[in-house]
Amino acid sequence: MEYYNRVICVTYDELTQSPDGIAEPIMSVPNYKQLASRRRINVVRPGKGLGTYALIVFEILPERFKKRFVDLYGDPTEVLRDESAADTIRIDTKARDFYEAYLLPDGNSLPIEKIEEYTINASVLNEVIRILNDRTACRKSLGGSTARLWDTVAGTVEKFRTRTNAQGQPETWHTLPANIMRLKGKINDYKKRGYASLISRKFCNDNTLKITEEAGKLIIALRRSRVPVYTVEQIFEEYNRIAPEREWKPLKSVQSLRLFLNRPEIEPLWYDAVYGELAAKQRYQRKHKTVMPTMRDSLWYADGTKLNLYYKAYDKDGKWTMKTTQVYEVIDAYSEVLLGYHISDSEDFRAQYNAFRMAIGTAGHRPYEIVTDNQGGHKKLEAGGFFDRITGHVSRRTAPYNPQSKSIEALFGRFQSQILRKDWRFTGQNITTKTVKSRPNLEFVLANQESLYTLEELKVAYAKAREEWNHAPHPATGRPRIEMYRESINPDTQPVGVNDMVEMFWIITDKPSTFTSAGITISVAKKKYTYEVLDAYGMPDMEFRRKHTYRQFRVMYDPQDMTKVKLYEQTPSGLRFAADAVPYLEIQRNIQEQKPGDMAFIRQQDIINKQERINRQLAAAQLETEHGVAPEQHGLNRPRLKGLNLSTVEGMMLDGKMPRGKRSAKPAPVDIGLIEKAISNRTYETTSQFDKI
Repeated sequence: MEYYNRVICVTYDELTQSPDGIAEPIMSVPNYKQLASRRRINVVRPGKGLGTYALIVFEILPERFKKRFVDLYGDPTEVLRDESAADTIRIDTKARDFYEAYLLPDGNSLPIEKIEEYTINASVLNEVIRILNDRTACRKSLGGSTARLWDTVAGTVEKFRTRTNAQGQPETWHTLPANIMRLKGKINDYKKRGYASLISRKFCNDNTLKITEEAGKLIIALRRSRVPVYTVEQIFEEYNRIAPEREWKPLKSVQSLRLFLNRPEIEPLWYDAVYGELAAKQRYQRKHKTVMPTMRDSLWYADGTKLNLYYKAYDKDGKWTMKTTQVYEVIDAYSEVLLGYHISDSEDFRAQYNAFRMAIGTAGHRPYEIVTDNQGGHKKLEAGGFFDRITGHVSRRTAPYNPQSKSIEALFGRFQSQILRKDWRFTGQNITTKTVKSRPNLEFVLANQESLYTLEELKVAYAKAREEWNHAPHPATGRPRIEMYRESINPDTQPVGVNDMVEMFWIITDKPSTFTSAGITISVAKKKYTYEVLDAYGMPDMEFRRKHTYRQFRVMYDPQDMTKVKLYEQTPSGLRFAADAVPYLEIQRNIQEQKPGDMAFIRQQDIINKQERINRQLAAAQLETEHGVAPEQHGLNRPRLKGLNLSTVEGMMLDGKMPRGKRSAKPAPVDIGLIEKAISNRTYETTSQFDKI
């Protein structure tokens, strides 16, 4: 039987031959020919030609022949539908939902493979039951026998058992029993209990769980124990020792215990105690998936790392020794260009400051965002408002103990393995790396210790390595990193000018310093610098000194150029600029080494200093006279200025109209300098005579 032009047809052989050699055929050959000649049957395709057989429309057969055909072969409508059912069977979505939501006694869900298997089995059973019901009703209505119905159903189930996969290969589709009796039992059970009847009993047997909830808690506690520390084998022995006392089933193997401990819902309960809480955090905490910037200067990373090249230096005994140092790098996250760096033995404030200054010089723009770690130098820069001055937008630190948040760490690793590793002086990468190529060839390095770089040579070699990295292709685009950086435009970053460099990189002292008669002194990197204010002619500004000597100022300076500073006065409304200052003028003490003009400067300053003394006295005398408290107004004498020529002083006082007291005969004035000199020359024996007075 088959479809021909969408009509169900039966063959000449099915009508005229016995299906099994025992049963009588549906009709004899003469009977077939007679019916065909009388057009009682419709032959739509005559059996002419090699391999061609006759096809007769099933529906037009006389009723007695149709009934006998159904008894022998089954209803063609159902049979042909069964044959295509494996390709058109409808998956029971309710069954899939049931198995996906089903929880086993231990609280776990069904394995995904079993969910698929049970869903297909339920779908096939639904179709088999429908076919079985339809055929039973059909045969009863025709008065036919249902004795061989189950044989037909079993054959249909077998047709469903395999189906062709996407690769054109046959594969098992359902797992229902092939045995008729077992199939009957499965169908009857399915009719009674529904979807749950298909779930294997091994999933539902609580007795198979040898480790109970209480036993599991003990195992986890033993695994977490630090005093003493148990191995898995020792936990196995301890558990089996305790199990009989608590009426638990003993474990049969260490492997079963290990499988229990490594279960996803069990492992987090002990992992931190064995490997540390940070390791547990890295293993279990959800991590963000982020996308890198699409333009330059949007995000800069900054961090320090070991400079992975050995160099040679003298030790305290004057012998050559191998050493390593550190480098602090500032990197553009978009292009991976190394923008600025500083080499030193520590990741301190100085290294970070110099690296950022170089990065700004390279970029010519302020970055939109800066990300650093939690090192102490960064905190000092933050306290001084350094990052706020650089970015004008965002500066933040990475989360502590979270290496995933620092993309710069991975970049360092690639820089070391791709560029620095090519130098035989390579120190190797981090000690936690596992590959052999990440380790140094110490035998070769030690054998050639005298050929190592000096520190200055190391700095030159590292600069070349950075240049090679910046000109190498970016892994994402294949374009040179420096080309990506230069051709990118970030409309939200500001270009940097001269005044911006002063604002960003000049540092102001934390505490104020006092401007004294000897200038103002600050200490930078444990070195002292003294400054003074000069006038427009390059001479000490006496007007500034009159107003500000012994006033306190905070000093702003450029760490890379200490030849000029700015003085700021702290006022209630904030810092106020006072003056620019330069290094304090120095003159050689001995005449032999003095430069031309030094002696004239000394004499000029001597005159200015004397004039300043006299001016102070004149101003004081005038004030005293105006308020009636001058010594001369009370018949007393004003002390003379020591160290100055008497006629010169009196002349200046007269020119300044300073009041003079009444002259009277007085003993010759005693110079205070002579008295001090005499006292300093006395010995202990001489001064002890004063005790007798």
